[in-house]
Amino acid sequence: MDSKLFALIIAATSGLTMALQGTLNSALGKVIGLWETTFIVHAVGTVLVGILVFVCRLGACDLDKWMSAPWYTYLGGVLSVLIIYMVARSIPAVGVAPATTAIIVGQVLTAAAIDHLGLFGVARIPFSWYHVAGTFLMAGGAFLLLKK
Repeated sequence: MDSKLFALIIAATSGLTMALQGTLNSALGKVIGLWETTFIVHAVGTVLVGILVFVCRLGACDLDKWMSAPWYTYLGGVLSVLIIYMVARSIPAVGVAPATTAIIVGQVLTAAAIDHLGLFGVARIPFSWYHVAGTFLMAGGAFLLLKK
């Protein structure tokens, strides 16, 4: 299988798991609260990753290099807290499909800006009118999903 096709399959599977995660987090948030859900989700994830890294020995297990990473790369942890909270908050208000579509539109716009500017060490990929048209079509889809 082509490596790019495999990467796209992994990305699509990631989208599937994000929709499931958002739905489950939203359901948990209704029971225990959104900030408590965010805490629990991170605690469970930390335990799982700890087992995968330290018990199963997945990954390079080369954590001694952590201080050599640029400071901004650690903002992913902060962003993760915000993401879990905002997804769990938005899904009950608009539904899973519209919320997920809006999330994807936001992701694509941000990703296109990062690619266009070559931020954070990624290869620079200029933004084209095709990207603009695709983004507007996705935004239109989000709008249509909200219609009853």
